[in-house]
Amino acid sequence: MGTVTIGVSIAVPEPHGSRLQQLRAGFGDAAAHGIPTHVTLLPPTEVDAAALPTVEAHLAEVAAAGRPFPMRLSGTGTFRPLSPVVFVRVVEGGDACTRLQQQVRDASGPVPRELQFPYHPHVTVAHGIEEAAMDRAFEELADYEAEWPCTGFALYEQGADGVWRKLREFPFGSVVVPPQAGHVDRGSVSAH
Repeated sequence: MGTVTIGVSIAVPEPHGSRLQQLRAGFGDAAAHGIPTHVTLLPPTEVDAAALPTVEAHLAEVAAAGRPFPMRLSGTGTFRPLSPVVFVRVVEGGDACTRLQQQVRDASGPVPRELQFPYHPHVTVAHGIEEAAMDRAFEELADYEAEWPCTGFALYEQGADGVWRKLREFPFGSVVVPPQAGHVDRGSVSAH
């Protein structure tokens, strides 16, 4: 069967996702249209194609234990000079993203991936383009704002054409856990 390259991420919903993707393309990032706008939980990782069902089962377990949380993007940041990336900052929901990516990459699971850099939730808006265009992205999106309730994540596969395609969505709380005796769940959302 061979190997496939997968990734796990939280999609930036519409209309924000398309807008940021168009802006990324406008800055000259040729990869923009092949990469849905997202917050990474598992970076591109090569796995045996036969392991996909095991990976999906693991992700379903992680999602079942998860709960929706607020996500908010605000302003820009950069990893330069360490890495040629300009991004929109995750200012709310970052702690929840950090916990999720740790669970996805857990050493006991099917994708125990070590990271090249410490995890930092973000939305890439320019990568590997000329410095002037990187500066433009940083400046033009300095006042960017978006927010939405994060209700799950998805598994993607990178095709031979370099395009990332969604394989499956994993909504949070897909397994209903009965409340404890005397506990009433009013559907509150933690800000963590």
